[in-house]
Amino acid sequence: MLELQGLRKHFGETAAVDGVSLKIQRGEVVGVIGRSGAGKSTLLRMINRLTDPTEGAILWDGQDVTGFKGRELRSWRRRSAMIFQQFNLCPRLDVITNVLVGVVADRPLAPSLLKMFPAGDRARAVLELDALDMAGAALQRAGTLSGGQQQRVAIARALMQDPGLLLADEPVASLDPINAEVVMEALQRAAQERRIPVIVNLHSLEIARRYCTRVVAMAKGQVVFDGAPDELTAEVVDRIYGSRAARPSPVRPLVAAA
Repeated sequence: MLELQGLRKHFGETAAVDGVSLKIQRGEVVGVIGRSGAGKSTLLRMINRLTDPTEGAILWDGQDVTGFKGRELRSWRRRSAMIFQQFNLCPRLDVITNVLVGVVADRPLAPSLLKMFPAGDRARAVLELDALDMAGAALQRAGTLSGGQQQRVAIARALMQDPGLLLADEPVASLDPINAEVVMEALQRAAQERRIPVIVNLHSLEIARRYCTRVVAMAKGQVVFDGAPDELTAEVVDRIYGSRAARPSPVRPLVAAA
C-alpha cells in the first residue's frame, strides 16, 4: 500500500501541493484530475522522488521512503516506474532496446552499453511489447513510430522494471482515441494482473470515469474530491473546476500526427 501523509511542496511562497494525505491500495487505478496548475504532476514527481517534499511523508508498505538517498533512492525510482507524456524514448535505438532500458540498472554496465542483454530479458521485452500489440515493431527505430506507438513502448519499458507502483503523467493527452484506449487498457491490466497501484494524471473526465476505479481531484494543491467515478456528478465537477464554464469538456483526446 502507498500512503501519503501531509505532503507539501513549496516553490518560494507558492504551495504547489498543500497537505495531501491519501492511502492507495494494490490493484487500484486512481485517476488524478484537476485544472492545469492544480499540483497533479508535482504530486507524482514527489511520489517517485524526482522532487523532494517540503513537508510530509511517503510510505510504501509501511516503510518511509521520503528520506531515501543514493542506492535506496535509485531502487525506489525503479519500483515506482514513471510514464511521461513526452515518451522519453531514444529515437535512434530500436524498440526492443528502448524496452530493455528498463532493466539496465539491474544488469552489468558494460554488456548493456554494447546492447548485449540476456536472452531471458529479450524474451520478456518481446512479451511486454506483444501485450501492447507492438511486438511486430521490435526491431524498428523508435523515432519512426507514431506518438501512440511510442507511448505503448514507454509502458512496456516501465513494466520491464517489474514495478510495485506505476505512475503515469498525462499519458494520453496527445493521443488519438484508439491509442488512448489501448494505453488506458494496458494500465488497467497492469493494476489487475500485477496487483499494483496505478496512479494516472488525466484531463479527460470521460476517460477517468471509464477506466479508473477511484478519482482524486485537486485544486490549488489540495484534494477536493476522493471517491468513485460515478460520484462525479455535475455538481461535484462544478465544485472541482470552479464553474460549469470552466469545466473541461469530456471529449476525446486530440488526434496526434501519425
